[in-house]
Amino acid sequence: MKVGVLALQGDFREHLSALGECGVTGKLVKTPSEVSEVDALIIPGGESTTISKLAKSFGLFDLISKRIADGMPTYGSCAGMILVAKSILDPASGQETFGGIDMQVRRNAFGRQTESFEVDLAFAGISGAPIRSIFIRAPWVESCGSGVDVLGSLEVDGKSHPVAVAQGRVLATAFHPELTGDNRVHRYFLEEVCNK
Repeated sequence: MKVGVLALQGDFREHLSALGECGVTGKLVKTPSEVSEVDALIIPGGESTTISKLAKSFGLFDLISKRIADGMPTYGSCAGMILVAKSILDPASGQETFGGIDMQVRRNAFGRQTESFEVDLAFAGISGAPIRSIFIRAPWVESCGSGVDVLGSLEVDGKSHPVAVAQGRVLATAFHPELTGDNRVHRYFLEEVCNK
């Protein structure tokens, strides 16, 4: 399986490294031909508005949207979660998403950069110790459709917010597993989501 990492902006190199540690040779992609050649795609953390605008500038936006709709396995972390959502509660002006998961997300839900944090998170489908999760200007899922599987949630002010979800062949996390050295989320994507 050829796994691409969208390399327009954000921490794409860290995802590429995590794939390598899982025994998969990933490929950085940023042109239509490169995106067309991969079997699965990772959309990294970064700045969702910037990634969206660059995807349009590079002629990738409609292609990625269509490939996701056609069933290409896709994993979005942080900004990538925003980009695979059906809708954004508080979008930047003109911001669009690729779609893929029937959910509405809230950008910067946990606060600004200075309010970033780490927490151990139980992740359905991943055994062993909880996943060490790094949240940096992270979104959360405000609402989701009945076909969405909630894999992990955090409680904030007495309300539970999904921060790891999947639907069909699309996985999304509000956090950055690629920054921790724990590659179990990437393995889950490769072994569970890509094989659906």
